[in-house]
Amino acid sequence: MLIQIEYKDNKFDFVKNSQLDRLLEMQRIHRFRRSSGWVTVGVDPIRTRRNVLNFDAQERRNKI
Repeated sequence: MLIQIEYKDNKFDFVKNSQLDRLLEMQRIHRFRRSSGWVTVGVDPIRTRRNVLNFDAQERRNKI
């Protein structure tokens, strides 16, 4: 699935989800479009790869 983004230089593009993560880490994106509307980086809450990796809570899911 492609995600519409707006770069900090006001250019628009469509990228894959994995590319979005990388561009967010590189701080190159001003905003991107979700199904609920535009998300402005630094204003609206987003879950970054860094947040997922730094999650420090007890695992509550059942082990198989």
